[in-house]
Amino acid sequence: MQQTRLDGLRALVIGGGSGIGLASAALLARDGAIVTIAGRTQDKLTAASAKLAAEEGLTLRTVRCDTLVADDVQHAVKTAAGGERLDIAVTVPGGGSFSPVLDYGPDQFSAEVDLNIRPAYLMIKYASAAMTNGGSVIPISSTAAAFSTRYLASYSAGKAAVDALVRVAADELGPRRIRVNSIRPGLTRTATTTGLFSSPAIRAAFLAGQPLARHGEVTDTAAAVRFLAGPESSWITGQHLAVDGGHTLRSFPDIPAITASPG
Repeated sequence: MQQTRLDGLRALVIGGGSGIGLASAALLARDGAIVTIAGRTQDKLTAASAKLAAEEGLTLRTVRCDTLVADDVQHAVKTAAGGERLDIAVTVPGGGSFSPVLDYGPDQFSAEVDLNIRPAYLMIKYASAAMTNGGSVIPISSTAAAFSTRYLASYSAGKAAVDALVRVAADELGPRRIRVNSIRPGLTRTATTTGLFSSPAIRAAFLAGQPLARHGEVTDTAAAVRFLAGPESSWITGQHLAVDGGHTLRSFPDIPAITASPG
């Protein structure tokens, strides 16, 4: 199928100040979308927007948003819609602690699950209301939703909840021509994965578990966002696209064993 540009479509990328979010926002803007990036730190958003303007002549609008705060997400959607409509919505933020299952505090575990599922829910709730002519909602999930990731229980549970929500939302919103799909990145080089990438043993273990023996870059996930945002994927909804070099065909590395090893 021939690729179609996104000229004039309005997009919101929450978590767009860096990493996967910024790479996705830049790719959407290069293809003609009117893009607003959102995040908790306005200075970071402003700097990211200015950098792309200087380097590529791209215009990214900005709005401060705490993705856990309903009013913030609603305001970000309204800003991105610009008094008209929203067509594309992406949310990236999430996270969790590295801990054995039995060592989480009960409130800690619940809060970390919510850190992953609440942003996806709020985006679906408010972005869908602004998608008056159909649209595409794309929460960033993780391969942790697909297989056991030892010592990442809260993160894995939260991302699995994201994918379950995606299926239900896609089923309910399809009659309004709103598509909802998640992306499951594998180990991808970002500021938050610096610690993992700093270990040669961990990098080697991930590569050994992938049919495609290279690490992920933010542009890999951004390309998947672009595909799910555009008309090329107009008959795809309720799906979870793994962008992981084939990692989920195998198994997650035993990171505690690797880090405990003398090598």
